[in-house]
Amino acid sequence: MKKLFIIGAGGFGRELLQWVKDINKAEVAWDIQGFIDDDLNALDGVECDYSVVGKLSDCQPKEDEYYALAIANPAAKEKIVDQMEQRNMKFASIIHPTAILTAYSHYGEGLIMFPYAKLSVNSTVGKHVTIMSSGVGHDIKVGDYCTLCGNVTVIRNVVIGDRTYIASNVALNADVHVGNDCYIGMGSMVVKDIPDNSKTFCNPARILPQ
Repeated sequence: MKKLFIIGAGGFGRELLQWVKDINKAEVAWDIQGFIDDDLNALDGVECDYSVVGKLSDCQPKEDEYYALAIANPAAKEKIVDQMEQRNMKFASIIHPTAILTAYSHYGEGLIMFPYAKLSVNSTVGKHVTIMSSGVGHDIKVGDYCTLCGNVTVIRNVVIGDRTYIASNVALNADVHVGNDCYIGMGSMVVKDIPDNSKTFCNPARILPQ
């Protein structure tokens, strides 16, 4: 059985631990080892049945070890992956049993899908994408390292660039293009294209001055 370490012992990490347990209830897939976090005291005072077993900087991955990224910040995800790929770290995709992966949907390494998340037909997401309890519709492209938080709705023919963070309760209208390194604030309704390096809020979404 493959050994699994979760990178990040915060709230996201503890949620991800639960999703892995749910996977193992359906069919035992992972031998959970614990958390990797540079704060060895990250779980002090927190109810949890696994512990922080080491720092990321000290990791020396072995052949039978896999790592799951419990990190929401896209730039932080990319930095960790760039650092650890030099050590041949293998990254796991964690897909909750209730998540929906349809025919002809495609995803890269390190996909994280929360309960009831959906990736619909002929849609593609890049590597190290996090889809919380949100729906990705048909014919959509999502770039590398993106995070889609809870209750995000993305309907047909949307293109999202790399390292973009989409906060909770955002809706993206059909056919819009969102650039690289964008931040879309909670509750925004995106009806127009968003250029690279933009931060948007409100309904309809407005680009904030830099």
